Amino acid sequence: MFWWPARALHWLMALMLLTMLFVGAGMVASVSERHAWLLALHKPLGIAILALALLRLALRLWRRPPPLPRELGAAQRFAAHASHWLLYALMLAMPLIGWAMLSAGGYPVELGAGLRLPPIAPFDPSWFAALRWLHRTLAYALFALVLLHLGAALHHGLIRRDGVLRSMLWRRIERRDP
Repeated sequence: MFWWPARALHWLMALMLLTMLFVGAGMVASVSERHAWLLALHKPLGIAILALALLRLALRLWRRPPPLPRELGAAQRFAAHASHWLLYALMLAMPLIGWAMLSAGGYPVELGAGLRLPPIAPFDPSWFAALRWLHRTLAYALFALVLLHLGAALHHGLIRRDGVLRSMLWRRIERRDP
């Protein structure tokens, strides 16, 4: 069973990441007055994800997750570990790239209540364009990885029934053998 702070952060960040992906998709698809509202939500949510990803990574390094089932083959173990580390990398990289992109475009990162982050990249329109492309491309990769993660969780919970999904849930679900 995962430690309860790890579970709480997992589910909070899952909700935040899904929200962020849909807000981002809506933001780039809209030229209406909703665009400004979505952008005002996107920036602080991205910084919150960055802060929580750092906390989550620290907790993971401090208190290791439960081991994977012994029955998993080497390829599945590798895929599980690689996909988790890639999720962490994207949860850290996406907000930093977005922040750098806005900085390069000369746009402030306002978090609300008058709180503004300093720029982390110099003003440069060509950097802005490159970082915007990278941010969008990695967003698609993150979305695909989230879907893969969800599919693997459902595979473990509904098909293999090996306890992997149960270890991240809040209450124990008794294993039923077919």
